[in-house]
Amino acid sequence: MRRVLILTVAIVCSLLCGAQEINCKVTVNSDKIEGSNKQVFETLRTSVEEYINSTKWTNMTFADMERIECSMMIVVASVDENNEYTCEMTLQSRRPVYGTSYSTPVLNIRDKYFNFQYQEFDRLDFQQSTFTTNLTAMLAYYCYLVIGFDLATYSRMGGQGCFDACEAIVQTCQGASMSEREQQAWLAYDRSSGNKNRYAIISNLNDAAFKPFREYIYEYHRLGLDQMSANVANGRARIAEGMEVLQKANTARPATYIVTIFLDAKADELADIFHGGTDNEKKLVYETLMRIDPTRQNTYDRINEK
Repeated sequence: MRRVLILTVAIVCSLLCGAQEINCKVTVNSDKIEGSNKQVFETLRTSVEEYINSTKWTNMTFADMERIECSMMIVVASVDENNEYTCEMTLQSRRPVYGTSYSTPVLNIRDKYFNFQYQEFDRLDFQQSTFTTNLTAMLAYYCYLVIGFDLATYSRMGGQGCFDACEAIVQTCQGASMSEREQQAWLAYDRSSGNKNRYAIISNLNDAAFKPFREYIYEYHRLGLDQMSANVANGRARIAEGMEVLQKANTARPATYIVTIFLDAKADELADIFHGGTDNEKKLVYETLMRIDPTRQNTYDRINEK
């Protein structure tokens, strides 16, 4: 009876500990900031990491082993007298591939306009549909994006609720009171970020024209990568078949940001996968990638290496 009680308590504790969806490692790089007092940046790092990892973002239950692994690096370029931080942020998320020890990159995003006001020990609170600070809004946006993309890899058109949450945050921030630098990347178009910003990402994802791309996220991961432990050739062929989706999306709207984001995460992986492909697969994939992403030719050239 005692053993049963201990097991029951352990299971309950496991569920409670795993209630949150994300397990994120946060780094704050302040090398560009002169001065010896760096404690404020460590406080910022701790606050951001706790905010991301302790917030329950959805009503879904994640076991601890199911939490989405990701990393965030914030590089501080400057801090002015009003405690306004000018930063860049890089976010990477990944998920395990079925039947293997390999984790595939799902997102690899660089936000060059990660600007916010912050004073040491500011409390970071999440409030649904309410703007508090630009920092909490940006973090919430990217947490929903990470969860949404992860869900999209497991079910066709998955993650819609999270993408809707991203859209709501964008709309709230567009009408919120904030500095001009903080406003960057929330608008449909601004002089700095152009059409490669937070607004563009969620606009693409929720655009019916990109439904085939959304479906390809599922097909690439669930019907491609996850099948490779059983049959490499079948999984690789499924990924190759869907490359047409990327080309059509790029042809319809050249330099579409969501396609760029996909390839930022997948370029090296695609080169590795199709290096061992058939001649027809190599030709199809290489030519498609070079049409839509020629700047990464050195990476894609690996597909044809002997």
